[in-house]
Amino acid sequence: QVQLVESGGGLVQAGGSLRLSCTASAPTFNYAMGWFRQAPGKEREFVASISWNGAGTYYADSVKGRFTISRDNAKNTMYLQMNSLNPEDTAVYTCAVGRSYQSMRAPSGVDYWGQGTQVTVSS
Repeated sequence: QVQLVESGGGLVQAGGSLRLSCTASAPTFNYAMGWFRQAPGKEREFVASISWNGAGTYYADSVKGRFTISRDNAKNTMYLQMNSLNPEDTAVYTCAVGRSYQSMRAPSGVDYWGQGTQVTVSS
């Protein structure tokens, strides 16, 4: 199975930016990739996803216009550029791999999960 490792999380002040990375242990060019997050006391929610070739993307309304998802298949790596962060973005962000960028908007469409990386936004 594919192992996914996230990096780039940390502490940032409101209005700041972070870039998360997710590197897979095997080539992922046949798969969609995406990000989920889970804040304290809340259920895991979908953040963004991207198709196998990067041509298709989907964003949750809460992050649309602020976050940008991208991927570099040569490096088996996906990125999430997060701008204009606010305290409501504080969560554990988890990398995911699925069959399509549409279906993996739901956890049932995810085949592999990473361990997650903490993002904390202070006010």
